Amino acid sequence: MIFIEKDPQGKVYEQLIDLAFDICDEFHLVVRKDLGSTRKLQPVLKELEGSLKVMKKTNEWTGTMLVGGQKAKVYYYHTDDYAREVVKKTANSLYSWLQPDLPEDLSFLKKGKPWLVNIAHEEESYIVTESEYLIGKIKEIEGLEISMES
Repeated sequence: MIFIEKDPQGKVYEQLIDLAFDICDEFHLVVRKDLGSTRKLQPVLKELEGSLKVMKKTNEWTGTMLVGGQKAKVYYYHTDDYAREVVKKTANSLYSWLQPDLPEDLSFLKKGKPWLVNIAHEEESYIVTESEYLIGKIKEIEGLEISMES
């Protein structure tokens, strides 16, 4: 596991997003009613509609489990070129994906398994890979502060 030590911002964010889109086949965004009004989130959800695979109401998603019977809407999207541009222009950092301004926890999956896990409220994110090639690609992102689990 590769832990991201500091919020990737600007060019670092863009390069990380490009890598995630190149490697993964889907990503998700989360909308939680318990975090206040969701009105501000609607424009980005609307803009991504064409890439939407499915929306699920659930209490569990990549890196998070809600307790007390609460559920959230988890939107799963295709990693197509249009969605890539929307994700890159909508935010300037990984931890910007926070309500009330944006949907929560932009995370990426590869063949249904977590690849880039982002828990924005806790400012925690990590990449799950054992591929030496992909580890090399991650390390090539200049300015990305990471640590490796030994």
